[in-house]
Amino acid sequence: MPITTSAKKALRSSKTKRGFNTAKKEQINKAVKQVKKLVADKKLDEARALMPKVQKILDKSVKTGLLKANTAGRKKSRINAMIKRG
Repeated sequence: MPITTSAKKALRSSKTKRGFNTAKKEQINKAVKQVKKLVADKKLDEARALMPKVQKILDKSVKTGLLKANTAGRKKSRINAMIKRG
């Protein structure tokens, strides 16, 4: 347990940030799963329509430091390839 005041504040801050980060990662995973499900169901037009939303979520997560740039790029690339394969 933290003893100093600054350590206590850092712990509170860390818990808050963890909450935001886990919520954002869940949002990313849900969006990616949704696209994968649409592709599996052969609903490619709907998957293409959802793709800008997924890209926006990934780009924002890179901007805030949740994901690294190459990780987001890889995810976007693989999702696009999946849609193209159909």
